[in-house]
Amino acid sequence: MKIGQLDLGERPVLLAPMEDVTDMPFRRLCKGYGADLMYTEFVSADAIVRDIKSSMKKLDIEDRERPVGVQIYGREIEPMVEAAKIVEASGPDIIDINFGCPVKKIAGKGAGAGMLRDIPKMVEMTRQIVRAVDHTPVTVKTRLGWDENSKYVVDTAERLQDVGISAITIHGRTRSQMYTGEADWTLIGEVKRNPRMTIPVIGNGDIDSAVKAREAFDRYGVDAVMIGRASIGKPWIFEEVKHYLATGEELPEVSVGEVARRLARQLDDTVAWIGDERRGILHIRRHIAVSFKGIPNFKEKRVRLLRAESVSEIKEMLRELE
Repeated sequence: MKIGQLDLGERPVLLAPMEDVTDMPFRRLCKGYGADLMYTEFVSADAIVRDIKSSMKKLDIEDRERPVGVQIYGREIEPMVEAAKIVEASGPDIIDINFGCPVKKIAGKGAGAGMLRDIPKMVEMTRQIVRAVDHTPVTVKTRLGWDENSKYVVDTAERLQDVGISAITIHGRTRSQMYTGEADWTLIGEVKRNPRMTIPVIGNGDIDSAVKAREAFDRYGVDAVMIGRASIGKPWIFEEVKHYLATGEELPEVSVGEVARRLARQLDDTVAWIGDERRGILHIRRHIAVSFKGIPNFKEKRVRLLRAESVSEIKEMLRELE
């Protein structure tokens, strides 16, 4: 699969952009486990234009991570165009437009999935961003529609292709569904089967195992799959998927002790990157919360881990699990 001149090979597996998750340390982990393309946390166009320090930090990319895309969101065309120019200057491999985030603070203000209520504006915004960017491929991530009565993604994808995007990622839910229920891949498959579509179509939603990833390729014909929430606490899901796609065999489950060792390394990397022990611990707690999911009689240990307030305390508890 190629996005512009970027060749990702056959059946690539991508890391989805996620706020407070896909920071540099986490991307490095996912890259090590085989993710073919990763995205930064999504960044507000207004914050980029205003040069907000915390938002600009999200644009930092190390060469060893590449290829990496930067995803931007906003509700007005002019600041989105300006932000795209600034982002391109920072040197990402891809600029992705967020037309899919369903959370109220974004979609409710007309950005993210909120743009699904104004398709003409979505298309015009995309057109102007593509024209403003000199050499970086522009892609889009979106949803099936705003609600059950407005699933226009087949037509919308075609219109976005016609204004110059290089690939489209589709999450198999409407904005109204948020993250509830099961993702519906049938319309993603329809977009891919549309004879007028020539750009890569990337499927997203509920890919939480190697078996589901292969089914997405085989049943719906997508060019790539994107994994989001299933990678939290389990970045090695990329290794599992890639191995299964290549061999048809599933890797054995990672032991509790090995999970603990990997989490300890992630903790060190995150605290070092943030530069503050307390904020680093707060940042990684969502990973701690799900890393040992499904282990019997683990509730008390999980609570202790989440309440720990120092790196040494967390690492001591993790060593007890080895």
